[in-house]
Amino acid sequence: MLVTLEGIDGTGKSTLLVALKGKLADLNPVFTREPGSTWVGEAVRRAVAEQIDPVTEATLFVADHAAHLATVVRPALDNKKLVISDRYSDSRFAYQSVTLDGVIPDPDGWLRAMHNGWSIVPDKTILLVIPVDEALARLAGKTGREHFERREVLEKVQDRYLAFARMEPSRFVVVDALLEKEEIACFVAEAIRFVLQSSQSRRRL
Repeated sequence: MLVTLEGIDGTGKSTLLVALKGKLADLNPVFTREPGSTWVGEAVRRAVAEQIDPVTEATLFVADHAAHLATVVRPALDNKKLVISDRYSDSRFAYQSVTLDGVIPDPDGWLRAMHNGWSIVPDKTILLVIPVDEALARLAGKTGREHFERREVLEKVQDRYLAFARMEPSRFVVVDALLEKEEIACFVAEAIRFVLQSSQSRRRL
C-alpha cells in the first residue's frame, strides 16, 4: 500500500514522518520522500536553489518522481511493503501548476499528462492543512528559504490541495495541522492501520 503525506510548507509533514517511524515500526514500512530519494533529487534541489525557469524545474521534478518509482516505490510495493512518502505527485500538481501559471497553457493538464500511464496513484493521501499565516510563522526562522515559500504561492497551492481533496474524497484524509503533534501522529497512524487492514481484508475475500 502507498500512503503519501502532503501539504504546504510549514504544516509539519517531516515531523509527522519521524513520529510515524516509531508508531508504525511493527509494520516495517518503507519511508521515503520526494524529491531526494534518488540522485535526481540533488538536481531538483539545485534547480530550486538557483531558481531556474519553471518548465525546467517542473520536468526535473517529474524525472525525480520517475526515478523514485523505479528504484524505491515499485520494488517495495512488489515486496508487499507499506510505503509512506513525504510528498509525491500531488505536490507537483499543486506547486508546479502554480509556478507554471502564465508560462504554459493549462499547467495542470500538462503535468498530469506527463504522469499518465506510468505513475502510481496513492492508496491514501494524508493532507495537512494550516492557515497560511501560521505556516509562514513556522518558516520564519528557516535558513535557505525556497521561492515556493511565499504567501501568494502558498495560498494558491493550499487551495489546489483542497480542490484535489474535494475531487477525490475517498483518497484524501484532511488533517488540521494546528492540532498537537502527538494527536496528529496518533490519528494518522491509526488511519493508516485501518486502511491497511481494510485492504488486507478485501484481498482475503
